[in-house]
Amino acid sequence: MASNYGSLVKEAIVLLDKFRAGKQSLDDFIEDAAKDRQNMDAQHKKFILDVVSGCTEYKKLLDAVVNVFYGQNGRWLSRGDRSQFLIICYLTTFVLDDIGLQCFSNIVKSLDIKKMHTFLNFFFTHLTTWIQEEWNNIYDAACVEEQWIGPLLRWRPDIDILMDQLALKISCGSQVKKAPIKITKPREFCLTKPKPRPLPIPKLIPQQEKYKPVPNSTYKAPKEMQIIKEIKQENHQKTKELLNEANMKQFRCGNPQKSESTKRAMSQIQKDLDSKLQFNSFHHSEPPPSNKIKNCPVKLNGAAILRQRVLRNRKEEEELQRVERLAEGGGEASSFVQWQKNMRERDLQEELAKLEQRRLEGLISHKEAAIARINIMESNQKAAQLKKEETAQLMREYAEKRLQEEEELRDLVQQVAEGHKNSKMAKEKLQKFKQSIVKEVSGQSQALLRQALEEAQAELSRKFQTILEIRAIESLPHIRMKYFDDTKTAGHELMGEMSMIELKLRLAHLKEVQQTEQQKKRENILEEKQKKKQLLLEEVALNNLHMRAMTQVAAIRKEKERKASLDLQQKVAQDKRVLAMQKKLEEKQQEQRRLEQIKSSKAKTAEQTTVHAGTCDKKTKTAEEICESMTKNLEQLIQRGF
Repeated sequence: MASNYGSLVKEAIVLLDKFRAGKQSLDDFIEDAAKDRQNMDAQHKKFILDVVSGCTEYKKLLDAVVNVFYGQNGRWLSRGDRSQFLIICYLTTFVLDDIGLQCFSNIVKSLDIKKMHTFLNFFFTHLTTWIQEEWNNIYDAACVEEQWIGPLLRWRPDIDILMDQLALKISCGSQVKKAPIKITKPREFCLTKPKPRPLPIPKLIPQQEKYKPVPNSTYKAPKEMQIIKEIKQENHQKTKELLNEANMKQFRCGNPQKSESTKRAMSQIQKDLDSKLQFNSFHHSEPPPSNKIKNCPVKLNGAAILRQRVLRNRKEEEELQRVERLAEGGGEASSFVQWQKNMRERDLQEELAKLEQRRLEGLISHKEAAIARINIMESNQKAAQLKKEETAQLMREYAEKRLQEEEELRDLVQQVAEGHKNSKMAKEKLQKFKQSIVKEVSGQSQALLRQALEEAQAELSRKFQTILEIRAIESLPHIRMKYFDDTKTAGHELMGEMSMIELKLRLAHLKEVQQTEQQKKRENILEEKQKKKQLLLEEVALNNLHMRAMTQVAAIRKEKERKASLDLQQKVAQDKRVLAMQKKLEEKQQEQRRLEQIKSSKAKTAEQTTVHAGTCDKKTKTAEEICESMTKNLEQLIQRGF
């Protein structure tokens, strides 16, 4: 059995990779796996299924170890090896007492020795520190100490021997001599021997519910009562003002004079008209507001200041832990980190050189495209010159043809113009007659409109007068006198009946008591606020000191990075490939300048030839102008005639 443990563990790794916790049920998955392995030995099949089910059952414990292991060594590990580390962690924690050290060493040696040595070293190094704390958060601390941590510490010396053997294999590359395999002796079946009880699963520690803070409304009086009281006072004041105004101006509605709002509107209109007539006035304009951003201090609330304190304390604790690790003998990043930094700088330098090379290649291709464009333009200019000559010949022929047609049209126009002179006189007489009729009709319509407007104004003034009379009658006050004695009761003979004065006195006394209580609460709140303010001021001072120190460190780091970037740019500029590309770019630029000079010289010669050819084309232009003028004259004559 011991010799086959390695193959069984590999089969369990494959089976664990196939299991999906969110999509499959564990019992169904185990039953399907058992059906697929019916021909396998019962003991082997039981070992595989127990390992898979155990890894799924204690998944939280195993993930707490493997996740941190991948976080520290994930750069050279693949995600496919996760199931392998989960099974080794499960066997070490739960099954090591059952299978024994020999079988466990065979399992470890059948897998990747380097990875197993790294994982076991990591596991037993942090077993009694943060691994135990993580397990205590999931299960009961006493159970973890008794059932898992204690047995693992007892196996620690034997595991150290196994790890030394693995380290020797890794360093020397030679395999350690295996111990002689013991021959298994058959034993009789013990039917009466009971199956050992499985380890009980500890119950999860119940999480404490979050504390709900007391709402602020319990310490403050409701705002609605104060708002209602203010609204009542405002309404009472408004009613007094309106009553006084109504008594002072009783017959205001019957007064035919203009109201104050009308007078204000008329004065405003008059001011606007006067301002438009002030032509010589000078208006001063204020300078535009500056949009310069001022460096205003940022105001932080209490929560932000306390968050800064927590952040500062966390950074201080991290720095103290780092110093303690250094004092205990732990080392910081050494030669490997320096080598890694140098390799990164070299990769960055190569990448920058490639980018510069690509940029120069783009410039070279741009210059080549410009040279090709110049060549294409020269060929197009030659073709255009030939096309111009052909069109000039066609235009000359067309002008001669139009001259002949123009002479024929001139004769026709003269004949048509003589026939339409009489019709033109008749149209002028008809137009004068229509204008006289329109003047008579417009005069009559204006008289009718004036009469209708006067009647409408008279009707409107009559209605306005009746409205004023009705409003004056309605505005007369109804004076009702009512006497009320505040010192007497209402006379209903009820228990506890009070007069109005007694009721007011009791309410005033109750109001004074409430005000004293509110004043005490307000003083307590102010005292607490003062303490909190003092605490926040102290925290702000400490935070400012910490921020100044951090800014100094950041400035030093930034200066180092700037120097490193300058050195890197100098190295990139001295690269052989970049220098060769720059030389090629200069050659292309010189070639482009040479072609542009040739093009400018050709343009000058073309201008001289066009000046000479312009004198020859004057005759054709004059013919075209004559043709256009004749067509315009013909159109004008036709419009006048019709």
